[in-house]
Amino acid sequence: MTRIPLAGVIGYPVGHSRSPRLHGHWLREYGIAGHYVPLEIAPGDLADALDLLPRMGFRGINVTVPHKEAVLDFAAEATDRARRIGAANTLTFTETGIHADNTDGIGFLRSLAEGAPGWTPSAGPALVLGAGGAARAVLVALIDAGVPEIRLTNRTRTRADVLARDLGGPVRVIDWPDRGKGASGAALVVNTTLLGMTGQPPLDFPAEVLDPAMTVTDIVYTPLETPLLRDAAAVGCTTVDGLGMLLHQAAPGFERWFGHAPAVTPALRDAVLAP
Repeated sequence: MTRIPLAGVIGYPVGHSRSPRLHGHWLREYGIAGHYVPLEIAPGDLADALDLLPRMGFRGINVTVPHKEAVLDFAAEATDRARRIGAANTLTFTETGIHADNTDGIGFLRSLAEGAPGWTPSAGPALVLGAGGAARAVLVALIDAGVPEIRLTNRTRTRADVLARDLGGPVRVIDWPDRGKGASGAALVVNTTLLGMTGQPPLDFPAEVLDPAMTVTDIVYTPLETPLLRDAAAVGCTTVDGLGMLLHQAAPGFERWFGHAPAVTPALRDAVLAP
């Protein structure tokens, strides 16, 4: 008897995740008899969960906080990008064990290509705000894409220094108070912090340094238009919201688990944003 394909997302907490809505839309759209469910797994139960889920028929899972780094310890195989980022967001259960990947960078670049088709990696320097897990994925993606200079800034300078040292490449750290100056001549500005997200403090970024030639993107998608994106749009910048990254990073996992390469469409965006 063929098992119904199962997949899901693990986190602690996990109730806020939009992934079930996202994958559920694809399952319905393509008529796939499968299920994608949220699974709240406490850190102390992670090992047991990763052992049990494949035996329950799960083909794979997405991983959100606080498990992204820890799951690498359980992987029989991991992609180079997952190892470099130091975290995984997509696990596939195979006969030989757990395969770990990080598709956040893929999602970021595909979202940029969709929302700012005029931007190219060779266009000029990029300014990246933040040095957390999302920043690691974005930086690896930008380095691999061939961006010639990446200016990294974080409220805690030492964290940015460590990240730059770990990743190498054309990453140069600048002090947080100099973030406005760091935008000078930049072709791309990326906010990877939670500043500006609903319920978080605002991102204090000087709008006067924004130039219409810039592409400005924010990984935050609640609200969809953050104050940074609103300021950038007002001066004529090309802006890309954070929802596209979420949607595009999900596609590789869906294809691996359910056997169909899904499309990111306006209908998908509407489904994920629906109240």
